[in-house]
Amino acid sequence: AFAIVVEGTVEPLARELSASLSVPTIGIGASPACDGQVLVSDDMLGLFNDFKPRFVKRFAELSPLVSQAVESYADEVRAGRFPGPEHTFQVRK
Repeated sequence: AFAIVVEGTVEPLARELSASLSVPTIGIGASPACDGQVLVSDDMLGLFNDFKPRFVKRFAELSPLVSQAVESYADEVRAGRFPGPEHTFQVRK
C-alpha cells in the first residue's frame, strides 16, 4: 500500500494508526494527526445542503449560485435565447 484512508474514525485511534504505519494516512473525519486530509468537494463547496457530515467544514456556500445558474440556463433554453449564433458552429464560406 502507498497510503491508507482513515474515514470516520475516533481521533485517538486515527492518531495511533498514523504513528504506527509506515505509509501515509489520509483522514476524512478522522484526525489532524493524519498525514493528509480529504473532503468531498460538493460538501466543502456547499453544493449539497440536505446533509452535512460532522467532519465537513464548508469553505463556501455555492448551492444558491448553482441553483440560480441552472434556473437561468433552463429559462434561456426554453425561451430560445440559448444557444445563440455565438455558441454554435457555422459552415465556413
